[in-house]
Amino acid sequence: MTVEVSIGTPEDWKATRLRDVATFASGTTPSRARQDEYFNSGKHLWVKTLDLNNSVITTTEERVTDRALEETTLKIHPAGTVLVAMYGGYQQIGRTGLLAAPAAVNQALTAVMTNPRKLVPAYLLHTLNYRVGYWRSVASSSRKDPNITGSDVKDFPISLPQVSEQEAIAEAVSDIDQLIAVLERAIAKRNAIKQGMLQQLLTGKTHLSGWSHSRLSELIDGLEAGVSVRSSKYASHGVAVLKTSAVDRGQFDPTEAKPVFPADVGRVRCNPVAGSLIISRMNTPALVGEVGYVEHDYTNLYLPDRLWLARPKRGGRWQTNMRWLGYYLSSESGSRGVRELATGTSGSMKNIPKDKLLALRVPTPPPLEQDRIAEALRDADRAIGLLCNRLSKARGVKQGVMQQLLTGRTRFPVEEGAA
Repeated sequence: MTVEVSIGTPEDWKATRLRDVATFASGTTPSRARQDEYFNSGKHLWVKTLDLNNSVITTTEERVTDRALEETTLKIHPAGTVLVAMYGGYQQIGRTGLLAAPAAVNQALTAVMTNPRKLVPAYLLHTLNYRVGYWRSVASSSRKDPNITGSDVKDFPISLPQVSEQEAIAEAVSDIDQLIAVLERAIAKRNAIKQGMLQQLLTGKTHLSGWSHSRLSELIDGLEAGVSVRSSKYASHGVAVLKTSAVDRGQFDPTEAKPVFPADVGRVRCNPVAGSLIISRMNTPALVGEVGYVEHDYTNLYLPDRLWLARPKRGGRWQTNMRWLGYYLSSESGSRGVRELATGTSGSMKNIPKDKLLALRVPTPPPLEQDRIAEALRDADRAIGLLCNRLSKARGVKQGVMQQLLTGRTRFPVEEGAA
């Protein structure tokens, strides 16, 4: 059945509902009480919502056994099946995957088996990903919980160019997906290398001479906090106060700020300055103690009372390399030592006492070695940053390509009369 679907596509693209060009199925979760019989030593892929990657699925976290297939309603779906998540709220509904190998699924997913003479699976996958916002409107307008049903998936409106054009569109988008996957793997590899460097360079284990230990108070010139001020999105005077999210894993993001309410502008204090560290003194248990290194002066930005500013110790024979110190405090061992200082009875918020943080003992290399360590890790960060920029651009290109190809604004030539 052909239906009227207004999604801004060319007149020669057939408008229909997914139910008219595909068949559907769901699955189940075998009893966890029979883990040994149904899961352990399983050889069949079994897909859950968390396995969905909006791309091709080649492996799953868990597998099911032959016995699970025999004694439950599970069925194996063929390679080329497109999966859509129905549950999990707005963060999960509409997530997709395309099976690269046969697999079973759980009850939270709808499996879509297309008629390949009418609908190319990869074209469907990219269309679903491009129009993921459609599910939000369906879920929010028809029921209280932000979930969708199998019927919603069946009623998904889709415009179909000829199969040869679908294949060309799918190939073009998939090529960009492959580039994105390569960049993601490269970033993961670089991050792993950096973590190894952090472990080796910041603990002193690779140095036969060993390092001395210093209290943090011997390395920095105290801890200065800002003040709590009101913020307003309507403020236009250019003065802003940082959010606690401005510091994360050694990085400082000055855009994580909010405009200060005009009446409170006169109360602000403590600017981020070049060569300093910003430390989160109050936050959730997982984020308290986060550190960020400040590269530049920011005259119109100010700290709130939940953030501390730390500058290098003045007046000594040498000055602490604050970039090195930031790397240490954000490393696994350094951040763990800082978080362990946090106190508070609330399960959601913790606070680091100033005196305890200043008394923290830090393995301290000589000044020249601090500089070398900081530069080596900075080079690693720069390499990761370049890859992240390329990844961001590739994702932007993909979005633009999808917008052009999946709406018919840009067309691929097809053979006359192609099915």
